Amino acid sequence: MDPLAAVDLAAEAADVAMAGASLVLALLGLWLVVAVLLSAIRTVVVPRGERPVLTSIVFLTVRRVMDPWLRRCTPARRERLLRRYAPLSLVALAGSWGLLVIVGFTPVHWAMGELNWIDAIQVSGSSLTTLGFISAEPTPARLVEVVEAFIGLGLVGLLISFLPAIYAAYSQREQLVAQMASRAGEPPSVGTFLARMQRIRGLIKLDDTWEAWEGWFAAIEETHTSYPALVYFRSGDDRSWLTAAGCLLDSGSVYLAAVDVPRSSAAALCLRSGFLCLREVADQFLIPYDPDPAPDDPISITRAEFDACWDELAEAGLPMVADRDQAWRDFAGWRVNYDTVLLSLCALVEPPPAPWSSDRVHPVPRHPIRQARALRRAARST
Repeated sequence: MDPLAAVDLAAEAADVAMAGASLVLALLGLWLVVAVLLSAIRTVVVPRGERPVLTSIVFLTVRRVMDPWLRRCTPARRERLLRRYAPLSLVALAGSWGLLVIVGFTPVHWAMGELNWIDAIQVSGSSLTTLGFISAEPTPARLVEVVEAFIGLGLVGLLISFLPAIYAAYSQREQLVAQMASRAGEPPSVGTFLARMQRIRGLIKLDDTWEAWEGWFAAIEETHTSYPALVYFRSGDDRSWLTAAGCLLDSGSVYLAAVDVPRSSAAALCLRSGFLCLREVADQFLIPYDPDPAPDDPISITRAEFDACWDELAEAGLPMVADRDQAWRDFAGWRVNYDTVLLSLCALVEPPPAPWSSDRVHPVPRHPIRQARALRRAARST
């Protein structure tokens, strides 16, 4: 074979291989862009039941980075850092969306615009941010820049709608949390809540409280499953939406089981709304629990703790039922419905210590990649 012909064939083969590599890289880049867009839409737009893997990885990674500082600092400093965790994670999530879109479009610009990799990255960044300080020459490449600019504007629009929704739901949640702090103390306790309500209003007027919290639980179930990031937003010093919810549920359980007053259907409905709410939130984080526990299954509250609460209420003048043993069994029958999910969510969120909830848990380990795989398996199974 003519040596020149062989060289030409080799050059053509190299060109074909380069074109094939360019196509593969461009398709991989487009796949990454589509994956990011779907994750953003599932995070912001799709209501309830979605578990975007990218969002979970970002939140878990930010927390993994913070953990060394959290282990070494004082409790007050730790609480201040944890308050910043959710806002920092949201900022990191927005940044990751933009960065990954730039990375995804880079091989597309490289394949279409006859650019080197540095120029392709600059074109991608310029297009996403609509700065326009650099552009490719061929017309198809210009069209890709326009598409990327539209995606950048779309991501900004999603963020503009996302953040106000997050903070509106947070503000709505905190109203009753602040009310619980004034009624049950900081941290909240069952004895303080029921004794104070007895002194101020009388127990027979608690139905409006149970009804208000039933509506609160319904709102939490909707917002905290649509926007799971809200779970990590903290309430303030010695306050937490989780410990307030736990105190309210325990107060309702003690009220129905141990206080000698006419049975309240509003309290029973509030308790049911509460444990169903916590279960729905736990489902978002793949927290296991028994959906149909037996009334005599073990709970984390000991009989001694229940008796101490009983004595505190009796000393405050509350009318208590005659059979303390049956009251304990009735209380345990209510508590078993939310005991596991309450403690598991407390281990996840790490709220300030409060009786009967966050005072008996340890933080859960966070492994971004491992937990992302679990989310993918859960998504496939559903």
